Amino acid sequence: MSSTASGKNGTWRNWGGNVASRPAREVAPASVEELSAALRQAAEDGLTVKAVGTGHSFTSIAATDGVLIRPQLLTGIRKIDRDAMTVTVEAGTPLKRLNLALAREGLSLTNMGDIMEQTVSGATSTGTHGTGRESASIAAQIKGLELVTADGSVLACSEKENPDVFAAARIGLGALGIVTAITFAVEPIFLLSAREEPMPFDRVLAEFDELWAENEHFEFYWFPHTGSTNTKRNNRSAGPEKPVGQIAGWFEDEFLSNGVFQVAQWVGRAAPAAVPTIAQISSKALSARTYTDIPYKVFTSPRRVRFVEMEYAVPREALAETLRELKTMVDRSGLRISFPVEVRTAPADDIALSTASGRDTAYIAVHMFRGTPYQAYFTAAERIFTAHEGRPHWGKVHTRDAEYFSGVYPRFGEFTALRDRLDPDRRFQNDYLRRVLGA
Repeated sequence: MSSTASGKNGTWRNWGGNVASRPAREVAPASVEELSAALRQAAEDGLTVKAVGTGHSFTSIAATDGVLIRPQLLTGIRKIDRDAMTVTVEAGTPLKRLNLALAREGLSLTNMGDIMEQTVSGATSTGTHGTGRESASIAAQIKGLELVTADGSVLACSEKENPDVFAAARIGLGALGIVTAITFAVEPIFLLSAREEPMPFDRVLAEFDELWAENEHFEFYWFPHTGSTNTKRNNRSAGPEKPVGQIAGWFEDEFLSNGVFQVAQWVGRAAPAAVPTIAQISSKALSARTYTDIPYKVFTSPRRVRFVEMEYAVPREALAETLRELKTMVDRSGLRISFPVEVRTAPADDIALSTASGRDTAYIAVHMFRGTPYQAYFTAAERIFTAHEGRPHWGKVHTRDAEYFSGVYPRFGEFTALRDRLDPDRRFQNDYLRRVLGA
């Protein structure tokens, strides 16, 4: 099943291993017509329907006891339009296949997240993002999409066609219908120069506004129990290409970031008291480096160490205060945190339930190694994030509900009204959507 999360005897499991469900049946449609037929059949049988990608969400957003739609046959590029500079892809296409295919055509997305295992529809429907001063989430790069709604009809959506649906369905949480194709804006492929270097925690926060303003893509990782961060600046470059050498790349990205890191997680899980020492060593293991390459080779990196994650979007101006509160909380608690905290940014966008909807945003992501108890840490972190009107990533662990979301998303009512229109019988309902969107 490659990276697609799956399980034995009809049980579906997500990548993080923290969600399981038992669908009544699985369907892998090979065409939009087959998908429409599967939806009509589900309605006759009184079953709910959920499409699932690679299971990279840590929430139960894709879990169902009804019909599980697997999109692996709905893959590939439908059309490249060089005049409009767009590419239309089938919804089940993994991001890594899209990135490779575009690169071969001399094209690229403008921005992307740091993982490329997900399907394009799974990544966009949950609001997957990278970091960027002007360029936003993957969903914000959508120019059009094809949506099959509850009654089996096919809607084409863009700024011109069904614009009200387009405003919401780019990050639709699987609540409005099943996305079958997406048209992305693309541009001629370009080079990015990456500069990675350690920087003290206090200095990053003191200089955050400048670091954000001076770089097209700025992010950093803070190692809890230390005053250290590792910063990453990605900026467009005229070249020449200077990729990370194969041996250095293997050592830094595989051996240190995945191999040694995995062992450190095992040690930390077995002996939590060792975590602060491991953190000190980890924060110093990654030395400064610079390299120049095509976008997906700079933006993305392999993630082989399994973890569980919570990520909140806070107003960008609240970042320093929020992060200082998080550090104080960790320092005062007896918690032992062996995973770095990741900080990224996005400009405001115009998508109804985007975490960056209508406001310039900073993201703070907290992780725990899979199999370690994460509730105490995540609960304490969530208390800090929500005090700053944080919006949780739709695909990552959180405890918020519809009442909370109606307060932090000005356009929440617009989304739920559209859902009432497109899915009055709640064909796409599951426990997660019941909680976050209301009954």
